[in-house]
Amino acid sequence: MNHTDKIYVAGHRGLVGSAIWKCLTAHGYHNLVGRTHAELDLMDSAAVRRFFDDERPDVVVLAAAKVGGIMANSMFPADFIYENLQIQQNVIGEAFRHDVGKLLFLGSTCIYPRMAPQPMVEGSLLTSSLEPTNEPYALAKITGLKMCHAFNRQYGTNYIAVMPTNLYGPGDNFDPVTSHVLPAIMGKIINARHSGASEVTLWGTGKPLREFLWSGDMADACLFMLENVDADDADLVSRNSNHRIENTNFVNVGTGIEHTIADVAHMVADVVGYTGEIRFDSSYPDGTPRKLTDVSHIHAMGWHHSVDLADGIRLLYQWLQSNNKKS
Repeated sequence: MNHTDKIYVAGHRGLVGSAIWKCLTAHGYHNLVGRTHAELDLMDSAAVRRFFDDERPDVVVLAAAKVGGIMANSMFPADFIYENLQIQQNVIGEAFRHDVGKLLFLGSTCIYPRMAPQPMVEGSLLTSSLEPTNEPYALAKITGLKMCHAFNRQYGTNYIAVMPTNLYGPGDNFDPVTSHVLPAIMGKIINARHSGASEVTLWGTGKPLREFLWSGDMADACLFMLENVDADDADLVSRNSNHRIENTNFVNVGTGIEHTIADVAHMVADVVGYTGEIRFDSSYPDGTPRKLTDVSHIHAMGWHHSVDLADGIRLLYQWLQSNNKKS
């Protein structure tokens, strides 16, 4: 990838896409292209084709997706599989038709089986059943990365993918219905502090273990992959370390560190200054019991995260305060 390449960041206003845009700019990549949903509906195949006809990007970062937490996935399963499949089909298909030199697909570690051995290695994909609460979204993401892999095998394209763990950071979604776990917890605890509530109730038992990655670290990992890692036939290969992941085109991105949901809630409470009681309602689902990524491959390639969870929670709360949102 060259600094003069035209790079299309699909989803450049989202949590991850905006962080990637900022990271690219900071590293001297200024020939960037982005479109809001109002400007370009990625589910509209004709519109996506016209966009590629007009812009002819050299590199595509596919960060656009319909995303949400356990409640949203439970309420809108058809939307999650249909919309994500449409977006992926259109963007990846037009990238191929327009000879895009490199494509980075962003997936999610929810692609792994519900009871995958921990920590989850890339080879665990499709070895057993998925978590029911997010199966439609997971199937869409699996299809996207397999589509990229198939193009690499048949046509020698350079389509690679990253599977990030739970992400959080500036621009996060704090809606109580559609948000992911950490912003959902932070939003509820901030509201409890504002209302003077003596207690706050969170979903599930608080016992599941989760791993969290700062969005800026995720963006840095994406830049690292774009600059240093290629699809070589069916394998993912790091040019710097000559590290190879055989028979796959994707790599896990995370911290390799996990926390219980209860511990995360208390960390958030400490940061926002909430002193009430935190309760858990076990009548609501927990989701997958544990989701720890094996990050040995990306470590061997030369990338490591820089922001630990405690620092990241403070940074996220500072961002909320500075942007006059929940504080």
